Formats: sequence, C-alpha cells, structure tokens
Amino acid sequence: MLRKFIGVKIFGLGVLLCLPCHVLGGQSNAQDRSPIYGYRIVNAYPHDTQAYTQGLVYQNGYLFESTGRKGRSSIRKVKLETGEVVQERRLDARYWGEGLTDWKDRLIQLTWHGKVAFVYDHASFCLRRTFLYSGEGWGLTHDGTQLIMSDGSSTLRLLDPETFQEKGQLTVRDGSIPVHRLNELEYVRGKIYANVWHTDRIAMISLESGRVLGWLDLTNLLPQGYKKMDHRDAVLNGIAYDAENDRLFVTGKLWPLLFEIEVIRH
Repeated sequence: MLRKFIGVKIFGLGVLLCLPCHVLGGQSNAQDRSPIYGYRIVNAYPHDTQAYTQGLVYQNGYLFESTGRKGRSSIRKVKLETGEVVQERRLDARYWGEGLTDWKDRLIQLTWHGKVAFVYDHASFCLRRTFLYSGEGWGLTHDGTQLIMSDGSSTLRLLDPETFQEKGQLTVRDGSIPVHRLNELEYVRGKIYANVWHTDRIAMISLESGRVLGWLDLTNLLPQGYKKMDHRDAVLNGIAYDAENDRLFVTGKLWPLLFEIEVIRH
C-alpha cells in the first residue's frame, strides 16, 4: 500500500483563524471562532480518479460510495485496501448522484436537482423504493435514530428514516455566524462532520445546538507529487467512519488517494 505518507507529519494551519466570508456569511470576533484541529496521516489507499465522490460510508471492510455527474453517477462497493470496485449500480442519466448513508439493511442515496432519493437493498443494490424531497440534495448521514441531510445551505434537515418525513431543522453556526455550503456528512463520535464545499475544512458540529465545535483543517492533505485534476470541482469531499475500530477516512472528488487520518488538537 501507499505507506510512505504514514505518520510522517502533523498538518493543519492553526494560524488560519477563519473561513472566507462567503462560507461563513459574515464577520465575527476572533474570540467567537471555534478551535482548529490538524491531522496525521495513518494510511493512504488508492482511490478511483474517475469517482466524483459525493457520499462515503464504511462497513465491514468495504467502502460504499456515491458518485456524481450526469451520465456517470453510481453507487458502488469498493475494497478499502485496493480501491477495487467490486459492485456497482449506475443511475439513470437524468440523475446526478449525491449523499449516501446506510440504514439497517438499506442504502439511501440522494440526487442533486432530481428531488428524489433512492433506497437500495444493502447486499444486492436492488432498488426497494424512492422518496421525494424539496430543494437540492447534498449530503446524508444518520445518528442511529434519524437521517441528517444537507442541501448546500447552512441548514441541516432531520428526517424520519422509515417515512422520510422532515422532523426538524438545525442551523449550523460558527459563533453567531451561519456556515453555508454544508456538503458531505458523517456522524462521528456524537458529532456531525461536514465537508464545506470548495474548502479544505471539515466542520465538527453539535447535533444538539448546531454549533461548530471545531474545524478540521485538511490543507495539503493530498501530498506534493500528486497533482489534483484540472477539474475545478476536484475538491475535498467524502468522509467515512469505522465506529468499531475508531478509524476516520477522507478523500476528494476525482482524487487518486483516500486517507485514514487521526485528528490532532493544536
């Protein structure tokens, strides 16, 4: 495996005290800003450079990945160690795949502008049902009791996992300022981790209050020598958590590598 990155450096730019205003939606005082965390690379694994990663789930040694772009969107099962796609189902060309989560014996996949989600059998990828929602679909995760969905705004929607009816909403703020462009989501140790689109940051969010408890700064995660694709959206996106072994995985759209990382407090 690609081991030369393991444990070499601790990264994270603690001197960066805020996100751009177009992400946070305004200005705030320095004392209101949430703490910034760095990272250590534990392992690096191959990742399909044709995978426009929208959603990522880890289960029993495999990654389940939702990929986007019209005509290329899919749901796939991937070997962690090799990046090999062992099972795949393509979406109809009308749909742009987005967030993905597991629920019991199902996988649930959002679409971007399609306003429809697909519910698959976890083992076979056979379509069980669909459900509709308003607005855009971006990220999806669950906390064991409810689905948590992002739509590109600063608001997370809370859905019943059986009926898919909206139960509530949660506005995400860093201090007093809403955080926009919340994208791929993962429930990690009682917090919601959220990619913020077109940044190298992951927001660590309280599910109770919506407050950003900290920022995981993944600047320079993709090492020098690995050139990001020319595609403007080849950005950090994709978070998966192995709860049994307490492992955190991250990657990006069209990236050649997927990383297991450890979060480091400055």
